[in-house]
Amino acid sequence: MKKKQSNLPVKAKSNEVIKVSQDKISPFDITQKLHHLKNRSEVRKFLPDILGRVLARTWIDAEFKEQFHEDPQKTLEFNGVYLPEDMSIEFQKPNSDRPRIVVYEQRPNSKFRLRVLYLQLVMMAGR
Repeated sequence: MKKKQSNLPVKAKSNEVIKVSQDKISPFDITQKLHHLKNRSEVRKFLPDILGRVLARTWIDAEFKEQFHEDPQKTLEFNGVYLPEDMSIEFQKPNSDRPRIVVYEQRPNSKFRLRVLYLQLVMMAGR
């Protein structure tokens, strides 16, 4: 007789990995854990992958696209991604075939914004 597997986390021994059920992960999730990004290097390291999922989801989920268009930062926070206080995000050209997400850094008491990164889906055809 087979043992029934539990969906609860298993208490880890000293060097053992904790196993958690993957049943509740939706393909629409943009991240599987909370991300409190603290600085520019963390933003450059983790955010491109997350924003890639965001762009893909905007193509297939009209409600998510509208929410992201209205307030990109709030939408990211609702989904567990928090940017540093000196960073902002814009969703540009949301109604075009090639929308773009741009992340800016702005120093306190400065009007100058430095573009940290941007993501844009580009479709290419080849022969």
